[in-house]
Amino acid sequence: MELKHLRAFVALAEELHFGRAAERLCIVQPALSMQIKSLEEELQAKLFERDRHKVALSQTGALFLPEARATLHQAQRAEQTARLSSQGEIGTLRIAFVSSVLPELLPALMRAMHERYPRITLELKDMPTPDQIAALHDNKLDFGLIRLPVHGTGVETRVVLKESFVVAVPARHALSRLKLIRPTDLRERPVFMLARRYAPGFYDEVLVAFKQQGVTLQIEKELGEYTTMLALVAAGLGIGVIPAQAAIALPPKVTARPLDLRNLRTGIGLAYTQLDSATKRAFVDVVDERIGRESA
Repeated sequence: MELKHLRAFVALAEELHFGRAAERLCIVQPALSMQIKSLEEELQAKLFERDRHKVALSQTGALFLPEARATLHQAQRAEQTARLSSQGEIGTLRIAFVSSVLPELLPALMRAMHERYPRITLELKDMPTPDQIAALHDNKLDFGLIRLPVHGTGVETRVVLKESFVVAVPARHALSRLKLIRPTDLRERPVFMLARRYAPGFYDEVLVAFKQQGVTLQIEKELGEYTTMLALVAAGLGIGVIPAQAAIALPPKVTARPLDLRNLRTGIGLAYTQLDSATKRAFVDVVDERIGRESA
């Protein structure tokens, strides 16, 4: 059964006039008659009652009409879906992220994607950097927002955010009175850090930066998430060294002070293995536009 035969049937069923239906379909009347005849022969059913003066739907034709319309509608949807997919305007992207991008970067990217590509669904998952890299290799993710630096991972990365460091302290802590905290201010003060297994490159860079200023950072506890760390700080159980983005949404009774690590800035990177679809390239375009606005 050809779609052109269904279109011919629907047009004639709605016009009930061969001339008007042919004109609507931009074909000649004999061609319309042949298409209706072919459809009736295929269905082995009479769809119209017709004589020299009028055309009317048969009982079978009346039952067939809503089904024909539904089929044409579904075919149109299928065509539209294929076209939008090839243009990168519809689909699903699996994206993982590290928790520190939750306050600002991730919502900004989600808003930008929804405004430009409302038919692209983003499946989001909070996941540590090493797990993201493994999932990218296993094709369980399309993109990761990872904590940089990473080395020898076999994934492509581009920097989407560079940020400084702060120290999160209880609101009445002695360090809260300082406008700028230097590494020497943390000498012999136990601190919370993001566990090395969650971001080894980041962890090592921070420790090296302290050592370059003559301070061996004393780590009280390594944690898996900044939200947990900040909850402990709010409870007065310690202080934490965190990226600035993680301090955008501080809990009550916690304040953050800039940490002077000279020129060290940590980065968030967009990680992927290949850009093999229009939908993936559409997401990268949105990310690149945001990077351009941030650097302007």
